[in-house]
Amino acid sequence: MPNPGRSISSLQCSRSPAMHAVANDARPVRLGLNGGQIRSFGPATVAIIVLIAYFSFVNPLFLSTANAGNIGRQSAVLLMVALAETVVILVGSIDLSIGALVTVAGLVSALAVDQVGAFGAILVGIAFGGLVGLANGIMITALRVPSFLVTLGMLSILTGVGNQLSQGQSILYDDQTLPNVVNGITVFGVPNIVWFAILLTILFTVVAFRTRLGRYLYALGGGEMVAANAGVPVTFYKILAFILCGATCGLAGVMLTGQVAAGTPAAGNSLLLNSIAAVVMGGTALSGGVGGPHRTFLGVLVIAILTNGMDVTQVDPFMQDIVKGIVIILAVALTIDRSKYAFIK
Repeated sequence: MPNPGRSISSLQCSRSPAMHAVANDARPVRLGLNGGQIRSFGPATVAIIVLIAYFSFVNPLFLSTANAGNIGRQSAVLLMVALAETVVILVGSIDLSIGALVTVAGLVSALAVDQVGAFGAILVGIAFGGLVGLANGIMITALRVPSFLVTLGMLSILTGVGNQLSQGQSILYDDQTLPNVVNGITVFGVPNIVWFAILLTILFTVVAFRTRLGRYLYALGGGEMVAANAGVPVTFYKILAFILCGATCGLAGVMLTGQVAAGTPAAGNSLLLNSIAAVVMGGTALSGGVGGPHRTFLGVLVIAILTNGMDVTQVDPFMQDIVKGIVIILAVALTIDRSKYAFIK
């Protein structure tokens, strides 16, 4: 028998994060960061400061303007892909096909440039990525197969498609509009591809904290059953998350093709692990519902600074992967919020 003395406020406090996210849909949301979110920047920020201090001490050229531009160029595509992965991880899923998708989207856009022009190729890449994301989302929701397994299969499919399209060779194109747009410098001496990545980060952050879509993504990550009971169309928004992830990876593939002026068969090989590492290192929980694009930005900076710094300080190429792996493990161990995990598996 329910306790009539239980207050309404106690019922509200007992709601899950998913219920709070859905309830917030009924009132305006202020774009901003609360104290807990600001504190979450701490560990990643400390890692960035320590890495900058160390590499600049070893080689003062690390702090040069030219090297800062190199870091921006090297991290722009990774940031786009990590933002895409963040959307899927926020709903409690994962996408293992993103690296292969970036590769194939780049190859498809390289084939399309001379036929439909640079901006047409951009649309082709985004559309291709969105369709792959749609396929992933439908298979996950309709077949009720874990996202890990579906996207692992899609990874294999896309790898095969990429090999068929490229036959192991780079795909060149004549129209140089795309490379000029991607690599050009129009504002404050910063490459356009860096501005694209920054604007995408701002857009994703606004969507996450100020729109119904963002609130529902957090609600799904907080608990699908609770979100469904609260009236959230779970299937629709889960599929939409994978479409957004795929479309963003498609855009990243086009940007990468423009950056190197060719479609290359192994362009996205390193992006899968680095993007997931950046998302988790930034503070987005793999269990979903916690984190966001603003944290992923810092995680990408850690990886980009570490990678560039080892190049500048001439660390042995065979040692770089070992060092990166150790630093990623340590950084994740320091930044992860263990209170968000009921069990460590």
